[in-house]
Amino acid sequence: MKLTFNRETLLAAFQTVATVAPSRSPKPILQCVKISASADQVVLMATDTEIGIRLSVDDIDVEAPGSAVLPVSEFGNILRESTDEKLSVAVSESSVDITGESSLFNMAFQNPDEYPDVNGSESESFLKLPAKLLKELIRRTLYATDNESSRYALGGVLLEMNSSNLVAVGTDGRRLAKMEGPVEVVGTVDLGASNTIVPSKSMGLIDRALGNPEEEVTVSLSDGHLLVRTSTAMITTGLVEGRFPKWKEVFPNFADPSEINLTVGPVYSKLRQASIMTSDESRGIDFSFNSGTLKMHGLTAQKGEAKTELPVAYDGDPLTISMDHRYVADFLKTLDNESAFTISVQGNESAVLFTTEDGYNYIVMPLARDR
Repeated sequence: MKLTFNRETLLAAFQTVATVAPSRSPKPILQCVKISASADQVVLMATDTEIGIRLSVDDIDVEAPGSAVLPVSEFGNILRESTDEKLSVAVSESSVDITGESSLFNMAFQNPDEYPDVNGSESESFLKLPAKLLKELIRRTLYATDNESSRYALGGVLLEMNSSNLVAVGTDGRRLAKMEGPVEVVGTVDLGASNTIVPSKSMGLIDRALGNPEEEVTVSLSDGHLLVRTSTAMITTGLVEGRFPKWKEVFPNFADPSEINLTVGPVYSKLRQASIMTSDESRGIDFSFNSGTLKMHGLTAQKGEAKTELPVAYDGDPLTISMDHRYVADFLKTLDNESAFTISVQGNESAVLFTTEDGYNYIVMPLARDR
């Protein structure tokens, strides 16, 4: 195999694929990325046996087809540290040679035939949706998952169907994020009955691999694996075992809630200011709504006190809720500064519901005021 490529182009693709390769493994070859070149296509692939990815890379000059196994650490460092615009990779029986205008690297040859194949089972039933929507589903739920909990089901994003909408849910037990959007269903896709929980790592990989936001992506489920295909990538992943919490029961059933319409930019700015005086031990911010004003109050004995306020359209009874500022910030960071959202709450001890008009819901449990 021999090919020549733009270093920065291959670096971007290599970094995406390399996130799958484990840093430690009883099979050292899994700590590598396999590159395969034919006359009309170059593909990078990696797997840790649970997650696998194949990614096509354009604009590579293939002088001789073939395959090579490239160690993530060494080859990744070459791509990052080299100052050459173009590099060439040539494979012989004893080495893999990487050559630039002012550099030369030789790596030990590994047999590419020993690398596990990365393939996904084809299915006649699948979902079809824009890449932009899938990215929003991931971006607005992934942050709420919990990868450190002993409850493994919390370490992933739940996917369900609601009529013709795909629903994604992430929770760590203290807050819950839900996003949904319309998809095209081809055949029979039953996500709800199978408790389809996609690992957080896999969701992050899918997000990175999505390219053109306008292209259509297909999602299918087969033999306990989720398969995502784009025009340039294929990702296959196992699912998280366990039962996901009954998330629909978490949504508050308000009888007469207070609803406050807000804009992301001003709220996020004031929240960042109020959080300056919080600490790891005391992360709570008091959100006080009263007579057309939202006041935020942060206080810690070690640091001091911060107060901010901004005008809001609220004329109800005075209301103060304490929330972890990080949880509120996580929601706001997924939206544009100009985006509008609504806070719904009933009393200072009830759950707080954040909603937008495009199918995004977020629930935060309040903190005790006597913290």
